[in-house]
Amino acid sequence: MATPHLETSADAGLGVFEKWLSIWVAAAILAGILIGNVAPDTVAILAGLEYASVNLVVAVLIWAMIYPMMVGVDFASLRHIGDKPKGLVITVVVNWFIKPFTMAALGVLFFKYIFAGLILPDDAEQYIAGLILLGAAPCTAMVFVWSQMTKGDPAYTLVQVSVNDIIMIFAFAPIVALLLGVTDIVVPWATLLLSVALYVVIPLVAGALTRRTLLARSDGDETAITAFTGRIKPLSVLGLLLTVILLFAFQAQTIVTQPLLIALIAVPILIQSYGIFFISYAAAWAWKVPHNVAAPCALIGTSNFFELAVAVAIGVFGLGSGAALATVVGVLVEVPVMLSLVAFANRTRSNFPTA
Repeated sequence: MATPHLETSADAGLGVFEKWLSIWVAAAILAGILIGNVAPDTVAILAGLEYASVNLVVAVLIWAMIYPMMVGVDFASLRHIGDKPKGLVITVVVNWFIKPFTMAALGVLFFKYIFAGLILPDDAEQYIAGLILLGAAPCTAMVFVWSQMTKGDPAYTLVQVSVNDIIMIFAFAPIVALLLGVTDIVVPWATLLLSVALYVVIPLVAGALTRRTLLARSDGDETAITAFTGRIKPLSVLGLLLTVILLFAFQAQTIVTQPLLIALIAVPILIQSYGIFFISYAAAWAWKVPHNVAAPCALIGTSNFFELAVAVAIGVFGLGSGAALATVVGVLVEVPVMLSLVAFANRTRSNFPTA
């Protein structure tokens, strides 16, 4: 079974991008904030490049980021879905039956009650909506990085991503619509479905067709896929960093002028991230799941498919909305949180059985 190029060898070590991930992302965040404050007119022009509520620049960058990862998704791996069912059961239950609802609950708790005196009610609804979008979008692409950092089972990670992508096609829009309805926000069904098509279905189909073409041309030699994804990896890295720069440029003035607001939004995201990880990790430990399955199993639920969340927030609520700001804060929080949890998972490896 083929594996994404990030996973081809646990002993090969991390690439320059993965090894210095926190530095690259931090630099992109700072660059975005600087650009947004120094050249606001240019940022405004980029923000205005949209069609049918979709910002075209963000869309292109997100496709560039996602497509190389989707080429590595082998849906044939689903035939191995029963090989290690425990980790997959934990992942599916946590990602789709717990995480979206706890994120919504934390959003309501903090922004309608605990922070009620600090935030206007209309703004609170926006922040809750952004948190819901984050909570309903478990990680797909970056999980390959987190899995490699913890020496996760590459075959299991591939199955895990394939299953999550299929579930996301059908579950993301209904779950978001349900939770937005619960919080009294008008449900924009058309935009939700368009976003799923643009940022999940189309990249998946493009990746699958590319994968099929590569295998056909190489007489089924799956090393052709590894070679191809290796060549286009810079496209994914560039897409990620430029997306982060652009997102923080769009919100730069708010970030600089309202740092307390950023801290308030980060609180429920931090609680959710660490809480979801320890729920999954503890369940895997109690069920005696091997560490190379338990670690990625817990990390995929902790990390978010922020590309999808950000795109939907922009499409539904607008670039300058509180919902878009909340998803951007999710990006700000995610990398340091995930790196801390990767370190914790590696330190606790001996508490789990080996494969």
